Amino acid sequence: MLKQRTFFLALLLLIPLSFLLVQCFNDKPQDPRAEIFAGSASCQKCHKDVYDSYLHTAHYLSSRPTSPEIVHGSFDPHGNTLQYADGTVVKMEKRNGELYQVSYAKGKETIAHKMDITFGVNKAQTYMYWQDKQLFELPVSYFNTVHGWANSPGYEGGKPDFNRPILQRCFECHASFIRQASQQNVDMQNRKIEFEPASIIYGIDCERCHGPAANHINYHEAYPEEKQPKYIIRFASLTRAQKMDACGVCHSSSQQAFQESTFKFKMGDTLARFKEPDYLNIQTNAASLDVHGNQNGLLTASKCYLMSNMDCSTCHNTHVNNGGNLALYSKKCMSCHTEANHNLCKVAPKLSAVMQNNCIDCHMPLKPSNTIAVNDTANKKSSPYLVRTHRIAIYPNETKKILAFLRVAGK
Repeated sequence: MLKQRTFFLALLLLIPLSFLLVQCFNDKPQDPRAEIFAGSASCQKCHKDVYDSYLHTAHYLSSRPTSPEIVHGSFDPHGNTLQYADGTVVKMEKRNGELYQVSYAKGKETIAHKMDITFGVNKAQTYMYWQDKQLFELPVSYFNTVHGWANSPGYEGGKPDFNRPILQRCFECHASFIRQASQQNVDMQNRKIEFEPASIIYGIDCERCHGPAANHINYHEAYPEEKQPKYIIRFASLTRAQKMDACGVCHSSSQQAFQESTFKFKMGDTLARFKEPDYLNIQTNAASLDVHGNQNGLLTASKCYLMSNMDCSTCHNTHVNNGGNLALYSKKCMSCHTEANHNLCKVAPKLSAVMQNNCIDCHMPLKPSNTIAVNDTANKKSSPYLVRTHRIAIYPNETKKILAFLRVAGK
């Protein structure tokens, strides 16, 4: 009888222990956004081809932990130095397998900070470092325009500045999430911009656009025969205005103030509700919009947009890395601009087959940004930071270049 009682008690003790063990093996780390988020890696089980393709896009790679494999610039002695007007030198150095920006004054090291986070992948890269729970931008960035190191955007060239804090708004367009640390007991004057480092979700992930996917995954795992997507936002189901707002979260004016964090924005929301009211109702000439971060405003002012039902997805497949494929985008143009529609480019018949596959350089040329320039550290010269305009139009200067080429080619 005593043995039976002992066995029974042991069995009772094993039940909660076994439950805890099952939980330990089954539970995965919770997404920092909320329980209804599953994490993008969960999408690959059913959408492997799309998922694998998306991993190579600029959206997905828009922010990453810094590593030697992803940084474009040189760390060799002949190409790792930036000289400032005050005589200070900043060197990009490798130390114990980590990457640093190190400031030297009169040959002596004065400041050294690790390059912890990288923003950007194609045109440029800029870097941040952690100091406790604060993030600061490093003074030196890499620009593909000059194939080398240069002053970070907006920095003065007289001396390096390691003290520019990073705001949450920076992450709202370069990442999928970061949580600001609570500072309820700190007065506003002394309050710092602090984050929870473990909360970062780098890059633009699946759920940043499609919304929380946990219910979607749970439903379709329970009912695999159901082929209609449930509990997920489909871009194709949105209205044109909703589609433009979805992209406009990061590709509309970077000068507009937001009263609500766009981390809360879900496809289908109205973007204007997240912005500060424009009480002055300032009308901006679309032609004067800066090419950096204003793709939405530039496109919606285009005749092509106004006279059709096109939206961003007419030309862009965000799941595929098509950057620089001008022939592909030109085919999109020529699917509408045809002889049958009586709207074919008037210069097109005179062009060679090669140039007929490039509508883009003429009608959406690269234009210098007015808000970003690649300055040397003495502010003696600058190189334009070129971004392709999304205002589709006839640009007389570009047309002149083409006609001049045709005249030379015809001789």
